[in-house]
Amino acid sequence: MPLILLATTHRVAPGLLSRRAWQVLERADRVLAGSSEHPQLPYLLDAGITIDVIDPSPQVLVDAARKQDVVWLGGPDGDEALLRGIGELAVSGKTPTIEVLHGSYDLPGARLLDLVQVMDVLRRDCPWDRKQTHATLAPYLLEEAYELVDTIESGSTDGLREELGDVLMQVAFHSVVASERSEEDGGFTIDDVAGGIVDKLIRRHPHVFADVTVSGADEVNENWEQIKAAERAAKDEDPSILDGVALGQPALSLAAQLHRRATRAQAPVEPPADGLGARLFALVQEAQEQGLDPEAELRQAARGYRDAILAWEELSR
Repeated sequence: MPLILLATTHRVAPGLLSRRAWQVLERADRVLAGSSEHPQLPYLLDAGITIDVIDPSPQVLVDAARKQDVVWLGGPDGDEALLRGIGELAVSGKTPTIEVLHGSYDLPGARLLDLVQVMDVLRRDCPWDRKQTHATLAPYLLEEAYELVDTIESGSTDGLREELGDVLMQVAFHSVVASERSEEDGGFTIDDVAGGIVDKLIRRHPHVFADVTVSGADEVNENWEQIKAAERAAKDEDPSILDGVALGQPALSLAAQLHRRATRAQAPVEPPADGLGARLFALVQEAQEQGLDPEAELRQAARGYRDAILAWEELSR
């Protein structure tokens, strides 16, 4: 007789099981669970499946499967100790046929649900997390973003994954703070954040999600700007080519973005003509005319300068 270990994920709503899982459950002689609070129980009972709640041990499950077809409902925690014990019995040859059946699987992005849950717990139970506001968190968002850029430039793929996680955590943190306000007071949830960017991406990519045809990346950019302008007009906002330009960004990036916007709009405005700032602005223009990012170019030069200093320090020791 087989012992079937039915594994499910807590990130999929209980009761949403595969067709084979339901077939196995309906045909089994016994369905066993380790707790009357198992999240699948109400849905199985509603389907007419009888579940025996027992205090499980590897030997108890193995003995039961010697006489009948048995399905064990794996717990939300994965039943690691129980499975290890069954595995040890299997190595000794003292078990019937054992099969692990996955009744539900995580979809891509499922671990984001864990992040939301963890942030909810931290906001409730951690004194430091509990007292944070959007304003107090803002410096950390900038810090994590800069660390991410630094990791990208270093070429560390492991570091990139970690730093992306830190930035993602900031998004989740701001969202849980916002969720504590009422909708009338401007409150929102992380689902609102995700839904908003999904809607925007679909709206601004009609060449992907609608019947618009483009000839290449340049036309995609042109369409993007036209759609943004239409969105602003729909909100009765006075449009400006400088909408969305953050003045708080690093000065080199700011100069590059201002020049890019002005060039795109063919604005007949000359950059400043005198002083050190004007000379720096001229270098920004020169970089953009060559298709270069002046911020990235200066950062690369700065990194090279740092490496030279470190090499000098090493030789001086």
